Amino acid sequence: MKCPPTSRAELAQLAMMLEVTAFPKPGNVDRCHDYPDTRLEHFLASVIACRPAFDAMERGDTGIGAAIYDAVVRTNCHSGGNTHFGAFILLLPLVAGGDINCALRLIAETTVDDAVLFYKAFAETEVRVIRSDDLDVHDPESIERIRKEGMTLYDLMAYSAPRDMVCREWENGFSLSRRFADRLHEMDTGAKGISAAFIELMAEVPDTFIAKKFGDAVAEETRERAAAVCRGELSITAFDEECILAGINPGSLADIAIAGIYLALTEGWRWDS
Repeated sequence: MKCPPTSRAELAQLAMMLEVTAFPKPGNVDRCHDYPDTRLEHFLASVIACRPAFDAMERGDTGIGAAIYDAVVRTNCHSGGNTHFGAFILLLPLVAGGDINCALRLIAETTVDDAVLFYKAFAETEVRVIRSDDLDVHDPESIERIRKEGMTLYDLMAYSAPRDMVCREWENGFSLSRRFADRLHEMDTGAKGISAAFIELMAEVPDTFIAKKFGDAVAEETRERAAAVCRGELSITAFDEECILAGINPGSLADIAIAGIYLALTEGWRWDS
């Protein structure tokens, strides 16, 4: 059966849905377990609520900063807290540009106004931040500094890149997102491959969300445990239980996985194969 043409906005929603329902995905919400305050339904509600922001981005009706702000406000419509902030940072430029090269061009053209709107969006979320940062999303003077120094949204991502792997994707050409997409193509196992690709990425790079929450040592230990799963020394279900009990959730890698799934979908990868 031939399907009708699918918009980039629809593919972005599909990527978000496929990521959160993939199982097992150690430490993160999936179809088999929730967090105390954030459930699978909250993620799925966000997938639906963000659609107008993606549509406007695909049509070219809005800038990246405004689209991020709109998506965040729309997905704050439930009590589950932040669900997809990092995913919006990655998906919206890709949806607007159509591919990585075009997305990077749009990123390079971001403005001070984009940066201000991004910071306002950040303040609307419960995203974990490093309190020692001299640009504090909870300090109104940070926005004044952004304006005074003429910092664009790209500048903000570059500023945060050493400590945040999602921001780093803007600097390194979506390299981890690209790696995740390539792995899905190589495995050719449809949506079943998402869990395997995710654990492989966990084994390769420490998650910066874990580092912000628990410190670099725990992030590296988690990476090593994921590597043990890949070597067959630890079952993925046992590792999942370890992460859940310890409150360890690789949220930044989940955002990158979403971007990778989106790229694969735009390239013809079949999730239902």
